[in-house]
Amino acid sequence: MNTTVDAKEGESILDVAVANDIPLQHACGGFCACTTCHVIVKDGDKFLSAPEEDEEERLDRATGVTLKSRLGCQAKIMGDVTVEIQNEGFGH
Repeated sequence: MNTTVDAKEGESILDVAVANDIPLQHACGGFCACTTCHVIVKDGDKFLSAPEEDEEERLDRATGVTLKSRLGCQAKIMGDVTVEIQNEGFGH
């Protein structure tokens, strides 16, 4: 979408997407119970909270995962971050 939005420190990628009408699926409501909010971090991964075990386990079961994959509901923003939204091909 090539969209730039502002985020408050500590907000999740999903929170920011929803607040700015950016389509980021979240079938489980943002509770780390699916992978529909999967994003790929293109830049600024050092400005995201570290992934916790629940997120890593969930991503282990997803398809299309890269070393830069995160769940939007779990990744908290601490600075400038660029992500690519992966809305197709990811299930629960």
